[in-house]
Amino acid sequence: MSTPNQHTELQLFITLSRAHQWVTALVHQDIRKRGLNPTEFAVLELLYHKGEQPLQQIGEKILMTSGNITYVIDKLADKGLAKRKACPTDRRVTYAEITDQGRQFLDEAFPPHAEAISKAVGGLTPDEQAQAVQLLKKLGLAAQSRFK
Repeated sequence: MSTPNQHTELQLFITLSRAHQWVTALVHQDIRKRGLNPTEFAVLELLYHKGEQPLQQIGEKILMTSGNITYVIDKLADKGLAKRKACPTDRRVTYAEITDQGRQFLDEAFPPHAEAISKAVGGLTPDEQAQAVQLLKKLGLAAQSRFK
């Protein structure tokens, strides 16, 4: 039999999971309208905002296994949105870099994408959003500290 506290903890977990599912679904719907999948968009956005990145480090920056990054970069290259660039000082390192076409794509796609995010989280007032950020950060850091 669960305690009242366990009931609340389970309810929080379920509610958080469902909220994440629907917010993510709305944002992913916007990304797919632009002809990319969410992983391609995340990699392109990283390159757009942070500049060229070693392939080996992209996965950890977008919370994805590094084995899939090569495939994603290939798909972005096929679309003309990103390209590979050899490291001039270390032959073992390859960088991914956004192309001019990729930059133009995100220049056009990012403002409506940001609006889709605003709509997805628009069920909360700005003050509630700020409070949610603080609480979720606290929850995430506590869970991270307990992860082994």
